[in-house]
Amino acid sequence: MSEHLLVGLAAILVLGIGAQWLAWRISLPAILLLLIFGFIAGPVTGLINPNQLFGNLLLPLVSITVAIILFEGGLSLKFSEVREVTGVIRNLVTVGVLVSWVLTSIISYFIFGLGLQISVLLGAILVVTGPTVIIPLLRHVRPSGRVGSIIKWEGIIIDPIGAILAVLVFEVIISGGFEKATELVVISLFKTLVIGAVLGFAGAQLVVVILRRHWVPDFLQNPVSLMMVVFVFVCSNVIQIESGLLSVTIMGIALANQKRVSIRHIVEFKENLRVLFISGLFILLAARLTIDELNHVLNFRGLIFLVLLILVVRPLSIFISTYFTDLNLKEKLFMSWMAPRGIVAAAVAAVFALRLAEAGYEQAERLVDITFLVITGTVAIYGLTAFPLAKRLGLAKPNPQGILMVGAHSWARSIAKFLHENGFQVSLVDSNWANVSAARQEGLKAYYENILLEDISENIELDGIGKLIALTRNDEVNSLSALHFIEDFGRSQVYQLPKLSKFSARSEEGIPQHLRGRLLFEPEATFPYLDSKFASGASLKKTSLTDEFNYNSFKSLYGDKALPLFLVKESGELVVFALDNTPTPLPGQYLISLVDKEDED
Repeated sequence: MSEHLLVGLAAILVLGIGAQWLAWRISLPAILLLLIFGFIAGPVTGLINPNQLFGNLLLPLVSITVAIILFEGGLSLKFSEVREVTGVIRNLVTVGVLVSWVLTSIISYFIFGLGLQISVLLGAILVVTGPTVIIPLLRHVRPSGRVGSIIKWEGIIIDPIGAILAVLVFEVIISGGFEKATELVVISLFKTLVIGAVLGFAGAQLVVVILRRHWVPDFLQNPVSLMMVVFVFVCSNVIQIESGLLSVTIMGIALANQKRVSIRHIVEFKENLRVLFISGLFILLAARLTIDELNHVLNFRGLIFLVLLILVVRPLSIFISTYFTDLNLKEKLFMSWMAPRGIVAAAVAAVFALRLAEAGYEQAERLVDITFLVITGTVAIYGLTAFPLAKRLGLAKPNPQGILMVGAHSWARSIAKFLHENGFQVSLVDSNWANVSAARQEGLKAYYENILLEDISENIELDGIGKLIALTRNDEVNSLSALHFIEDFGRSQVYQLPKLSKFSARSEEGIPQHLRGRLLFEPEATFPYLDSKFASGASLKKTSLTDEFNYNSFKSLYGDKALPLFLVKESGELVVFALDNTPTPLPGQYLISLVDKEDED
């Protein structure tokens, strides 16, 4: 028995992280593979039985992990990124929620034949989307412009709103009708908002004080912040049912927008937890399904309900709530096709189905079946079609090839201009106004900023940018720049110039690997080396490779008088030459290299 439980727990971790990795490798939405793996491990093979593994602890564990995920989502919500679309977000979480609630209640009443009270409760449960599904899909699609920020804000804020709405409807049902429950509903709503706001802000301020006054050592800061999130969530829920999600969301937003202490390490820690928790939650969600439950909803009525949710309810809620905004048609269409339901809907449905069933409402058990249908259906449909739609609408940049270049001195501008002329987006950042001014005069996009500022990402436009190349004279600035943008681009896409060690001739030994980006070009390609090359008249050259003139021919012709910098594949992908993984150029591709003056011809 204990071995079976051990296998089940290990399977959740292995299948969850394995699905995330496989999805990255084959460029599919991770949520889709998580549901498939969970379904196979649960109802198909019986390898995982969540109820047997966790028993009565299952729903509390799910609630706590969802709270941590919502807190992490709140940490990603910066007011600066949505100043121009605050009204849009406000309308989506008010008017949009109301439209979705009413329409979903109506169609569930007529299609499934549910009672009016259960239909209204189901409508409240299904207004949520949430970060467990929205953030992974946004990471896969990578929509450009403001639409990604709008969807992220909506998805994170709407979770506590949906949970609160479901609680209010539940209290109306239990009280025997709206007239009898009016006073109770008003009091509950007031308590939820007040408690959520007070505990959320108080929790955020306490974390700030702890960090600012150094009351805990560095190695305990992340665990203490996690403890505070769980403490605030539980206290809030104990005082007022289902107010905890609002509290932790407000706590995350308050921390994200304060300027007194740096929370970058907390954000990174919570992001790692989010990936782990989302992987486990969706494996558990799919594994909880049974064949009988699927048979209840996998029919013509269930299909019609799903189609109406996707093609009628969501588009109407978007177009009505954004009618008086400046969003264009393409943005509205994409937002209309981005409303997958996640673990919050499943958890809320399970809780209220159990309570209503105990109170004698027989139809309450249908809440879970229908919610699981909507979760699996919307995740599958949106997951498979969101990227093709975004690409067709011109809103998707899944593999941006643009470069953010740190340093705008003369030869950095030469490289930037050459790449720009060959079709690549390049932005330069420099704290020297003369360099920035010269770059702008040459037609390049350049920012007069300190690259080491904590909020630098908010001051520069990163749409279409997928790589960072640090080319300054200062090795420490290069390293810190690379570390700063690992979160934005990933460790594999941040590069810096090599540095010759005082103790070793090998440049890769001069800077510890965990404190730098990938080293550029060749071990000798330090700043002084490149500076002298350009000063002596070396220039950039584009060389097309063919079957007759391949890379070996190029090396034989130029020898060490040409330094390969970039490789452009037939697909248009820009590959940077790096010490740790030198690409193998093939016919049909072309090289961008630095060639000595006497060898230009």
